[in-house]
Amino acid sequence: MKIQGRMFIWLSFFILIMAVVYGVWSKEPAGTTALFLAFGLSVMIGFYLGFTARRVDAGAQDDKEADVADDAGELGFFSPHSWQPLMLGAGGAIAFLSIAVGWWLIYFAAPIIMLGLFGWVFEYYHGENRTQ
Repeated sequence: MKIQGRMFIWLSFFILIMAVVYGVWSKEPAGTTALFLAFGLSVMIGFYLGFTARRVDAGAQDDKEADVADDAGELGFFSPHSWQPLMLGAGGAIAFLSIAVGWWLIYFAAPIIMLGLFGWVFEYYHGENRTQ
């Protein structure tokens, strides 16, 4: 993870230089703002990856002498079956549909989104997955 963090930090310096050059040269506010926002996002991702790399064990990607097989194995825990993202997606679709149809539709989307979010947060506190 260290190398990915460094790559994003170097990318952020490049984006910052390009944002300044683009802003001075074009005097166009939308593109300049987008480049400065890309700089901020790149810094956040680089900082997160560097911060996380200090707290976890070094992975195979951090070892210059590592083989591809050294990175094999379990990568983490992923929820095998969860209906909550489907509910959140449906609620989000209705919420975005409310922009085109009418803002009154958000009253129907908000409870669906809240139920999906509540279920997703607490899905491992009850039922058959309680022990995981």
